[in-house]
Amino acid sequence: MTLKEVRIGQTCTVKRIHGEGALKRRIMDMGITKGAKIYVRKVAPLGDPVEITVRDYELSIRKGDAELIEVE
Repeated sequence: MTLKEVRIGQTCTVKRIHGEGALKRRIMDMGITKGAKIYVRKVAPLGDPVEITVRDYELSIRKGDAELIEVE
């Protein structure tokens, strides 16, 4: 399951980050690393971006980036 599929109000744990190079590094630099807990706060009306809480701060990420984050 990917972060894109998680519903509003649910909490999940990062299992793996797909992608490579600068894209993967950018996601990890935002604090989204293996084992991190993510709470999905809001989703924009058209589904992009997704607002999440990770490591006690709010973050908005693109739907395309959320598809690269495998969660459980």
